[in-house]
Amino acid sequence: MNRNRSFTWPHAAGTPEGRRIGHRPNSVAGWLIALASALAIGTTAPAFAADACKVLLCLAAPSWKSIPECVPPVRQVLRDLAKGRPFPVCNMAGSGNSAVHEWAAAPTFCPPQYSHIYQTESGPIHACDYTGAISVSVNGAMFTRTWWTMEGEAVTDFSPAAKAQLGTWDTRFDDDHAAWLAALPPPAPPIDSGY
Repeated sequence: MNRNRSFTWPHAAGTPEGRRIGHRPNSVAGWLIALASALAIGTTAPAFAADACKVLLCLAAPSWKSIPECVPPVRQVLRDLAKGRPFPVCNMAGSGNSAVHEWAAAPTFCPPQYSHIYQTESGPIHACDYTGAISVSVNGAMFTRTWWTMEGEAVTDFSPAAKAQLGTWDTRFDDDHAAWLAALPPPAPPIDSGY
């Protein structure tokens, strides 16, 4: 069974110009207005498809945890993924707008600040603090990547394009990375070869 499932969301077709995904809102209130108008498009679709589209839009928001309408559906998708259920499908997307779920695999697919190496008798074991990641693409480029755990914990990595368009975002991923870099041991001094 292929556990890497993708879904796409509406490019907000039929919404007034300026409310489409990718427009930089002036505030969180502006983002909420854009989110609400994009979600209104899906009201005639089956509930599951509208929920999948809502999840995708929420994951592209500056902080889905701070939007009350986003918390229940995103938490439900994370619970479903933890139980081995497939990633939901939203069939209302424009070209280049999509999301895909991938299982974490340290050290190749896990942020360095959340990746660990444990030494055992049989050799090193690589581990990731997160179980998987949902990558959201806008206009064909990575916009956000939300890392999640079986316990429902999540942190979002915002791309430079997302940061430029959103203006504000949840900085926890960046803060964790900065703390990880600061905790690294200093580089070894160069060895004097005597020349």
